[in-house]
Amino acid sequence: MRMVFIGSGDLAVLTARILAGRGHEVVMIERKRSTIDGLVEELDCAFIHGDGTRPAVLKEVDPESVDLLFCLTDDDQTNIIASLVARSLGFRKVVTQIQDPELEQVCNGLGLADAMVPMRTVSGFLADMAEGQDALTLASLFKGEARLFSFRAGPAEAGPVAGLDLPDEARAICLFRDGEFRLCDAETVLREGDAVVLLTDRRHLHALRQRFPGVE
Repeated sequence: MRMVFIGSGDLAVLTARILAGRGHEVVMIERKRSTIDGLVEELDCAFIHGDGTRPAVLKEVDPESVDLLFCLTDDDQTNIIASLVARSLGFRKVVTQIQDPELEQVCNGLGLADAMVPMRTVSGFLADMAEGQDALTLASLFKGEARLFSFRAGPAEAGPVAGLDLPDEARAICLFRDGEFRLCDAETVLREGDAVVLLTDRRHLHALRQRFPGVE
């Protein structure tokens, strides 16, 4: 798979290193030449020197050949603008990092369904730990081949969970509707716009991406 990163902060570098180590093609877009010079020996990936919010720069990576674009700069507005430009250029999937939770609804309104707030995830885990809950991190829970896959239900997915065309080793485990968490069972009926989370074997991820193009 071909992955592109805008920004080169800690999260971007760590994720890029893992993906490159797994054999994926990785490209990193960074506006500071000095930063690129410092990462060339550290990361096994290609670099583009430029502003990731500019259409001309994004076109250099050939949007149609990119499986996933990560917008991970340290500036929320930059990430949102880059994501919108990327969508207009035909990138299939765009992940938008935002630090301000209040901007999540803005992202949803703009059609950026894969916006994430990393600090909220971390803070929720720390709060659970403080209350003495024996919470498992994803790293410890999914040591083997188990993986989580999420998609946003479209008109074709609206209906009973049992009607989804899923591989044998994939199950819908929960969904998020109007900001509320709900567990899934055989009687669950999906609505258009639901964010659905599947538990599956890693080897089925490609097939799931094909099954849910553009809505993961």
